[in-house]
Amino acid sequence: MTLHVLDHIPDGLLSRPANRLHEVLAGPTLIHLPGREQDTLFLSVLLHGNEDTGWEAVRALLAEGQGLLPRGLSLFIGNVAAARHRMRALDGQADFNRVWPGTAETDRPEARLMAQVVDEVTRRDLFVSVDLHNNTGINPHYGCVNVLDHRFLHLAALFSRTVVYFIRPKGVQSMALAPHCPAVTIECGKVGSPGATEHARQYVEACLKLSALPRHAVAASDIDLFHTVATVTVPDHIGMAFESDDSPATLRFVDDMDHLNFRELPAETVLGFQSDPYQSPCVRVTDEDGLDVTREFFAVRSGQLRLRKPALPSMLTTNPDIIRQDCLCYLMERYPLPPPPSHHE
Repeated sequence: MTLHVLDHIPDGLLSRPANRLHEVLAGPTLIHLPGREQDTLFLSVLLHGNEDTGWEAVRALLAEGQGLLPRGLSLFIGNVAAARHRMRALDGQADFNRVWPGTAETDRPEARLMAQVVDEVTRRDLFVSVDLHNNTGINPHYGCVNVLDHRFLHLAALFSRTVVYFIRPKGVQSMALAPHCPAVTIECGKVGSPGATEHARQYVEACLKLSALPRHAVAASDIDLFHTVATVTVPDHIGMAFESDDSPATLRFVDDMDHLNFRELPAETVLGFQSDPYQSPCVRVTDEDGLDVTREFFAVRSGQLRLRKPALPSMLTTNPDIIRQDCLCYLMERYPLPPPPSHHE
């Protein structure tokens, strides 16, 4: 897998939606553009080929063509091949946002590519790093950080007051760039949702125009901080469906489950139904250390998959392909802000 590096925007690039970028780009491409300020915004889009809001936002911004950018921009356009088919990743491909430095999958060609990207961009004076995404379920727009540092929190809160702190999954772009500059993952809701592209465009423009990130503490009134404590998956051997789907399945989830995202659910909330002889939860829950904590969070009572204790989910999806490729959801808790930075920082 080859990384293509350019110092200009190729002719015709900005006129093409994500599924036609392959007509101009030969594959994953890093484009370095100059700006008035030397410090650089590193921006990645289309790490998942079916999540095109980031690309739509960037091409709208660059198409305005108002001369030299406020600061340097290094734009990484990721899974061009999957975008052609409006897929998260092609069959046989690694997930482009699970193979950045820090991943366990170091032998994958995609991992070597992402290591090369990091090597390229960290030769520059990085200002901040932003990775733009969509998700498939109903979620608010929110930012994610992997480091509890007020500069990172300010960067996330510039997009939304809802901010999630996580350290799993490993191998994500924001975690790889965090040692080099403040880094965030930005979640722009569902693809095509009203206002998502404009919100993302305004955010990128703000990052380009910021003179500096504040170093003082984020005000508690300006942010709702959550911490991802567990990941919920469905083992491959478990057949699954949703309530309204009459196909045979061992595990059947409630319809419209994604409406429960970012809601504090009480214990005994029913998320699905299991067929006999499965008396144990058919989902698997792992904590931040990768330990199995399924029985801490779920129980089966009278064939119903229930929460054993209160939980706050994110990224619940009703898309079976995403559940198989990634996960059913994450479970979170509300989290206190870190201490204010000292005067010496």
